Amino acid sequence: MPEKSSATAAAEQDTAIEQRTATTLATRRSVPSRTVLTGVAIVVVAAVIAALSRQWYSAAGELERRDAAAADHRRAEQVALDYATGAAQMSFENTQEWRGRLTANTTPELTARLTQAATSMEQLIGPMQWSSSARPIAAKVESDSNGVYRVVCFVDVLTKNVQAPDGVQSTATYKLDIDSGRNWAITEISGIDSALGGGAPR
Repeated sequence: MPEKSSATAAAEQDTAIEQRTATTLATRRSVPSRTVLTGVAIVVVAAVIAALSRQWYSAAGELERRDAAAADHRRAEQVALDYATGAAQMSFENTQEWRGRLTANTTPELTARLTQAATSMEQLIGPMQWSSSARPIAAKVESDSNGVYRVVCFVDVLTKNVQAPDGVQSTATYKLDIDSGRNWAITEISGIDSALGGGAPR
C-alpha cells in the first residue's frame, strides 16, 4: 500500500480537526436552545396555573357570597315567621302575654305604635272573649337593600269569639321590614291589622 504524502496527511488531519470543531460548536449551540425551550415551557405553565388559580378564587368568592346571602335570607324569613306566629296568638284571659309577643323584637318607634294599637284592641278582646291560635305556613324575602329585608309571610289562624264559638279559620298575611344591621330588629309592619291577628273583632 503506497504511503501517503506529507501534504495528503496534513490535509486529512486538517479535515478531521474541522469536523471535530464543527461537531463541538453544534453541540454547544444545541445546549442553549434546549435551555431556552425549557424556560419558555416553564413560563407558559406558570401563566396557565396563575390564570386557573385566579378563576378558581373568583368562583370560590362568588360561591361564598351566594351562600352568605342565602343564609341571611333564611334568617330574615325565620325572624318574620316567628314574629307573625306569635303576634297572631292571643287570649282574652291573658292579654299581657299577647302584647309581649306583639312588640317583641321591634324597634322602639314601632313598639310605641303597636302598644297604642294593642291598648285599643284590648277594650274589645275581653267583651268578645276573643282568642286565636296560629300555625306558621311560609315566609319569603321579597327584596333586600343595604341589609334591610322585606319579608312576606303567611300564618294559619283559628279565631274564636262569642260570635264564632266553633272558630273561624283564616290566613293572615304579614309584610315586615327587618334590619340586619340593628340586630335583625323589625322596623316596620305593613298593615297594622295583620299584626293584630287579622283585624279587630266585628
